[in-house]
Amino acid sequence: MLDGRPGLVTGAGSGLGRATCLLAAEEGAPVAVLDIRLEAAEKTVEAVRARGGEAIAIEADVTSAEQMASAVARAVKELGGLSWASNNAAGGFEDFMPLHETDDSTWSRTVDVCLKGIFHGMKYEIPAMLNSGGGSIVNISTASVGKGEAFLGPYVAAKGGVEALTRTGAAEYSAQGVRVNAVAPGGFETPGLSLYFEKFPEFKEKTVAQHALRRVGQPREIAEAVIWLASNRSSFVTGTTLTCDGGIGVNPHML
Repeated sequence: MLDGRPGLVTGAGSGLGRATCLLAAEEGAPVAVLDIRLEAAEKTVEAVRARGGEAIAIEADVTSAEQMASAVARAVKELGGLSWASNNAAGGFEDFMPLHETDDSTWSRTVDVCLKGIFHGMKYEIPAMLNSGGGSIVNISTASVGKGEAFLGPYVAAKGGVEALTRTGAAEYSAQGVRVNAVAPGGFETPGLSLYFEKFPEFKEKTVAQHALRRVGQPREIAEAVIWLASNRSSFVTGTTLTCDGGIGVNPHML
């Protein structure tokens, strides 16, 4: 689906980011693997190359405008341009606390990574894509935006901002050839979900039961949606959020 079109993935050292890089490589794309942990990014690169793909590892903190500007510039230089990007880096999903106990540092840290980090990504990815003749940006939200999520106020609020920023980006740049969309996952197997179940083991069965499919998703299942939106197969899709939640949005309680 991507056939030689260079891309960039943030938060690509594990979970959904790594799965997206692996699938992108299978679909023919060279990819810049960005993560705040260089060792994790390099492991993803190794996995991509083991499958015959092309990838480079870049250490970058998405909360830093300077680091993101440098990372995007390096990706463009080494890969020959930028045709798509998945802004996946996130934080705060491990800080489980009610709103009245949430301190300013937790709030700021979460919003900085989950919202400002995506702003920084878009800020530098968009000019690179305009210079490459157009492209597609896919931001990662969460299905919890549509229903709220107990004990994850800063995270869900930041992701709500991501969806608004996604629509704004689409309004501003679609006519110039840069589409902007989001993917909103439900529960899927990541280190973050494992941490949640470790802290609240009594919620594991309830979390699975929320999904009409009666299971949580695999990172690759979300990556499939990301890569479709990144590709030209979704050429008439922009400014939308594709919900991949295993049926959290429906009510299966009678079954």
